[in-house]
Amino acid sequence: MIFLRHPFLSRPSRTLRHALGLAVAAAFACGVPSANAVEGGKVLVVMSGAHQLALRDGKTYATGYYIDELAIPVRKLIQAGYTPVYASPEGEAPSYDKVSDDKMFFGNDDQARAAALKFVTGSNELRHPKRLSDVAVEGTAAYVAVFIPGGHAPMQDLVDNKDLGKILLSFHETGRPTGVICHGPTALLSTLPDPAAFRKAMVAGDVFAANKVAGQWAYAGYRLTVFSSGEEHVIEGAKGQLGGEVQFYASDALSEAGAHVDRIAAFHPNVVEDRELVSGQQPFSSDAFGDAFVVKIKAAKAQ
Repeated sequence: MIFLRHPFLSRPSRTLRHALGLAVAAAFACGVPSANAVEGGKVLVVMSGAHQLALRDGKTYATGYYIDELAIPVRKLIQAGYTPVYASPEGEAPSYDKVSDDKMFFGNDDQARAAALKFVTGSNELRHPKRLSDVAVEGTAAYVAVFIPGGHAPMQDLVDNKDLGKILLSFHETGRPTGVICHGPTALLSTLPDPAAFRKAMVAGDVFAANKVAGQWAYAGYRLTVFSSGEEHVIEGAKGQLGGEVQFYASDALSEAGAHVDRIAAFHPNVVEDRELVSGQQPFSSDAFGDAFVVKIKAAKAQ
C-alpha cells in the first residue's frame, strides 16, 4: 500500500518501497544516455510553461513538472530508441516542482533521485523547447507518439491551449500513442470545441454548463486515470503542500467532459490503457506507465 510522507502522509510500505527502488534504480543504473543514441522515431514531449498554479481565494502555488513523471518515462523512451522532442506553449523552459525532488518518488533510492534530477537539469533540449504554435503549423507527421507529464502545471496553461488541441487531435485521428500521467490528462481537454468556456464552467462549479460545453469531445467514452480528487484533498489546505485549494479537480473535469475515469486507492500505482491512450494516476505510477507507453508505441509501429 502506497502512502506519501512529507508533505502528504506517511512512507510507503517497506516491501513496495523496495520493489519501486529496484525498478527505478535499474532504469538509471547505466547513467544518462544521449537523446540521439538510437533513432527509432521522435516522441513529442509537451511541457507546461507555467511556474505558478492559480488557486482559489487568489492564492498561488509554485509548480512545474514532477521529476519522476518526466525522467522515468523519457529515460525508458530513449533506451527503447526513441528521441524526445520538447515543446511548451511559448517555447519557455519548464520548471520542476521542488516537492518532487524527493527520494520517496524513486522507491526511497536517493541515487535514483539524484540521477533523475541530473537527467532533467542537464538536458539542453528541455531548456529550449519548441513553441506549440510552431509544432501545430509544422504538423505532427514526424512524431510516432506524444507524451505529457504531470505536476499541477498542465492545469494552468495546457487545459485550454488551442495549439495543443490541434496537436492532440492529429494524434487521436491517426491512432498514434498518447501518454499522459498525473495532472497531464487534463491537457486532453484542450481538444474540446471551447476549452476556455469549459474551464470557466468548472472553476465556477457549474457542472451542467461544463457538460453542455463539452459537446462531442474526442476522448468521450475513453477509460483513463488521473490524479484523483481524494489525492488532491490530501495535499490541499493551509497546512498542506498546496497551501490552498485547486480551482477545479482534474478527475471531475475529465468526467464531465465524457471520460470514464478509473481511480484506485490514493497513491497506489495505476495505469489505464484504452485504444491509443495510456494514462497513469500519479507519481508512483511513473515506472509502470513508462513501460506501458513504450510497449504501446512499439505495437503501433509494428502495425
